Amino acid sequence: MLFRLHMKKVSVILTTYNSSRIIQRTIDSILNQSGAGKDFEIELIVVDDCSKDDTVSILKQNNLNFQVNEKNSGGPNKGRNIGLELATGDYICITDHDDEWQQSRIAALLPLLEKAAIVTSGYTLIDLVTGKKQERCCFGSGVKYFKENETFITKLSKSAKGQSTYLGSIMYSNSLQLVRFEEEFGALDYDWILRLFYQQTSAEVCASLYNRYVEHSNLSLDENYRKKDFEYALKVIEKYKKTYPKAVRKAYKKIHGTMGRYYYVCGKMKEARYFFVKAGLGWKNAAYFITSFYGSGFVIKKFNVFG
Repeated sequence: MLFRLHMKKVSVILTTYNSSRIIQRTIDSILNQSGAGKDFEIELIVVDDCSKDDTVSILKQNNLNFQVNEKNSGGPNKGRNIGLELATGDYICITDHDDEWQQSRIAALLPLLEKAAIVTSGYTLIDLVTGKKQERCCFGSGVKYFKENETFITKLSKSAKGQSTYLGSIMYSNSLQLVRFEEEFGALDYDWILRLFYQQTSAEVCASLYNRYVEHSNLSLDENYRKKDFEYALKVIEKYKKTYPKAVRKAYKKIHGTMGRYYYVCGKMKEARYFFVKAGLGWKNAAYFITSFYGSGFVIKKFNVFG
């Protein structure tokens, strides 16, 4: 008697808000994955945050499983948590409404989840204002494996090295499904990343497997969001001050440096200089500090200062 092997299910949680211009591209890229329905099953769960445009109509046209929040929550985290409550897959992905997956994304990541509970990939950042494309992947090729807690420490210290952990890059086991997002600010994921990777081994495919589109309206470039992110990050690292003091000291400087670079590209140089001093004037921060008086336009044009 033949028994059919269990087909793995991947739950994809997609949060939306006023995304009618772009949401169809995102939906198509998820549902048209190579191997879907043959090698694995896709469960697409959509949570809309009270869109005012035609987003919900498009979701209906696609016959999708979706929910609409009772009121606007001000960020995607409430929807992500709702999606995590509903997810029934063996593995979970969380994506934004302006991401576009390559057809091979799930097929490339899925086999690695037999060896590690968390797998990530690189991505391509596409600036819709300038047209610039930047591929953001770990150095090298193939697959890299990370020891238990290795990625947790690098992310706690805010190091740019190590595994790519941008939210849209991650696929993980449902054994970690109870790790939920904060809803105080509603849009931040630093603490979630730390709790997800704590005491876990992980792996990364050193290749870009999706496109991340950004423009001036993106939440990550909003000043109010950046202030919340700064405040929340300092609050998060305080929890680990006694157990990982060295990593926390590094994180403190990095968090201030990030805020400095943000204000630098925004042209708010007085604010930028304040944060660069708090971050410690290493050679990079010193260079930004000096050019904040003269030459910032050239630096911003030639180098990826922020984003």
